[in-house]
Parts: sequence; structure tokens; C-alpha cells
Amino acid sequence: MTSAVTSDTSARPGYGQLLRTPGALGFVLPGFAARLPFGMLTISILLLVQHTTGSYGSAGIVAAVTGISMALSAPLMGIFTDRYGQTAVLLPVVLAHSVAVTGLAALALLDAPLLALAAAAVPAGASVPQVGPMVRARWAAKLEGSALLPTAAAFESVTDEFTFVVGPVLATALCTGVHPAAGLITEATLTLLGGLLFAARRAGQPKTHAPSQTGEKRAFALSFPGLRVLIFAFLGIGAVFGGMQVSLAAFSSEIGNPGANGLLYGVFAAGNMIAGIAMGAIAWKIGPRRRLILGYIGLTAAASVLWAANSMILLGALGLVVGLFIAPALITGYTMVEQLVPANARTEAFTWLTGSIAFGQAVAVILAGRLTDAHGSSFGFLVPLGATALALATLLALRSRLAPKAPSRIVNASAQESAPAAATAPVTPVNSQVTERVTVPATGRTTTRATASPASRDRVNERGIGHRVPVTVD
Repeated sequence: MTSAVTSDTSARPGYGQLLRTPGALGFVLPGFAARLPFGMLTISILLLVQHTTGSYGSAGIVAAVTGISMALSAPLMGIFTDRYGQTAVLLPVVLAHSVAVTGLAALALLDAPLLALAAAAVPAGASVPQVGPMVRARWAAKLEGSALLPTAAAFESVTDEFTFVVGPVLATALCTGVHPAAGLITEATLTLLGGLLFAARRAGQPKTHAPSQTGEKRAFALSFPGLRVLIFAFLGIGAVFGGMQVSLAAFSSEIGNPGANGLLYGVFAAGNMIAGIAMGAIAWKIGPRRRLILGYIGLTAAASVLWAANSMILLGALGLVVGLFIAPALITGYTMVEQLVPANARTEAFTWLTGSIAFGQAVAVILAGRLTDAHGSSFGFLVPLGATALALATLLALRSRLAPKAPSRIVNASAQESAPAAATAPVTPVNSQVTERVTVPATGRTTTRATASPASRDRVNERGIGHRVPVTVD
């Protein structure tokens, strides 16, 4: 008994155990290199177009078109990835993205009209490689059913947010200290190099699910109601990112210190990263639905005071708090995909969520840009508040759709052939009663009585780590 307890304790999920998973570092490190440029894209577009046009509203439109294009193309990219594999999709995508972003930068420097910039933003956004969902799909395939899966989701959130700590700071430094287009050119170069490196690491890729190969019926991720709720909720998270990027940049200009934008956004992203680290280290005793709703409650409350900040220190502190509440919502939502969507549509599901964030970010950039141009940065901060409040109301109204469906038992045909007696035996539900005939010695008469089935007596099922519950609770 002692040895069993010790084994359970040592197997407690943690980052160390996660990274010791065989083959994990082979895709984690290239995956980080490939997604780092994504943190530079929106802020680089905002700073370049604002520099050439003098308008945050125009810059917001171009950045928004980029985000919307990415949001619309991401699920399609996910479908192709599930069917044909990550490498087959990544190679042409990273090449196309590098060319498209370079073209957008050139048009901006040539003072092209807004319509031309918006048109160039379409291929730049549509070709954003979905490296984050691909890495998450590799974790899901490697850890399916494992207690380490939430830890992997937390680790990926931390990795994402680290890129959003480094990316905006690097992009701001390049755009303000080197050249207004330096941020976009660097993003295009790093995307090409990192994407090719990640695509070359074939080990750990989830198996493809092309119908011609497997013969199985294609499952589309959007057909699952729980994922649709998550998609709408993640629009709120995207709105926080977009609203913060525009409003922080405008606030920095208002106080006469444009370079502070990268620092302020880095502090905001650092809050998300710190919370993500904590999320992966905690053994949660409350369910994912409740964690998701609590995360959105905290996020809405924190966003409600951003508009009142009147100093860089106060805004930095409030941005840190907002970031602390993003991670619980983001990580929990990504973790729930494994329960809500089957494996043959999981990459598509992750890209729907990533696309939802991008779409929410795009809409928020437009709204915050318009409000900031007209009334100042304080009004831009109202966009994250309104979006998170709407997402929270949706979660509360549709939370029942986030309950995972009970897995159905599938009987293996070969097992039936090898054990015909067992296959033809009646199946008794675990929590049912069994009727048996009993002869009463005193009278010699035969009667019947109901008793609990043997399978239901003392039957327990392990749930999570460190506790056991009766199976009838399910």
C-alpha cells in the first residue's frame, strides 16, 4: 500500500514530468521558434501603418483585415492538417506568408492608399501558420487520456504569452529604433526560418485522418455545440488583446513616450504568463466549466477599471491584473477541447479557437482605433470590458453545452470471435439490479428476488489524481 501511494505522489502532473515525455522537446523547441514571430505581427502593422498614415483608425483597419483573414483561414488550415499532416500544410504556408508580409510592408512605405493596404493584408493574414494549434495537437495525441494534458495546456499558454512578452517589445524596438518597417520584415524572416524548422520535425505529429486512408466518417469540429460556445467565449479574449494593443499604444503617445508601449504590453502579457505557470502547477479540485466561468468573471472585473488609469504605473499594474485572469480562461478552454471534440477533428478545433481570438482581436482593433482617434485612449479601453462581459453572459447562459459527452463502449469484433461465450452473454449495466430465483427451504416454493448486480458492488472509478468516486456518480 505504501509503494502505491508513493507512486501516485511521484506521478503528480508537473512541468518537469511533462517535458520528460519522450519526444516532447523535439517539437516544443522548434514550435516556440516558429510561433515567436506571431507576437510581432499585429503591433508591427499598427506601428508601420500609423507612421505612414498618421491615423490609428487606418492602422486598426489594416491590422483588423489581417486578423479577420487569419480567423477565416485558420479552420480550413486545420482541416487540411488533420487530413494531410502538418508538414504538408506548413511548407507552402510559411513561404506564402513571408512573401505577403514583405509586400504589405513595401506598399505601406510607398504610401499606398488604405484600400490597397487592406487588400494586401488579406494574404498576409490568411497565410499565418497555425503553429500553436499544431503543437497542441501533438500534445493531445501524445497525452490523450493522461493527467498531464491540463499541464500541457498550461505550458502552451505560458509559451504563447512568452512570445507576446518578447514579440511586442522586439517589434516596438525595431519599429521605433531601427526603421518603421523593421518589425514586419523581421516577422516575415523569422516565420520562414522557424516554420521550416518545425515542419522538418516529423516525429510526434498526430496521425492523419484522410477518409481515403482510414475509411472513417469525417467529423467537423464545428458540429460539436461545446466548441461553438468556446469559440464565442474566445472572442472576448481576442478583444482584450486587440483593445489593449491599440489603447496602450495610444496611451504611450499621449504621455509623450511611444517606446513605453512595448513595456506596458509586455507587463500585461507577463501577467498572463505568470498565471499560466501557476495554472499548470495546481492540482485543481473544481471542474473545468467552473474554472472557465470564474476566469471570465475575474477578467471582466479587471477590465472594468482600465479606462480610469491616468498614469503609466497605474496602467501597468492594472494591465498585469488583466493578464492574470486571461490564463485561467484560455488554458481551461483549450483543455476542454480534448473532452468535447474527437481526435480526428482536434487540430481543426484548436484552429477555430485560435481564429476566434484573432477575429475578436481584429474587431477590437477597429473599434478601439475609432474610439481612440475620436476620444482618446480611455475610451479604447472600454472595448475589452464590453467584449468580456458579453462572453461571460454567453458562458453563463450556455454552460450546459460544455459538459463532455460520456464515451460510448465499442466491442471489438475480433474479441467477439475469440470469445463467443462472452459475446453472447447478457450484458448487465453496472448500476442495475439482477433478478434471481430462490427456493425457500421451509415451504419448498420457488420465488424471485432482486439484488444488486455483482459489477455494481463496490465498483469505483478513478477520476483525475488522488481521489476515487463511485462509478454511479457518472
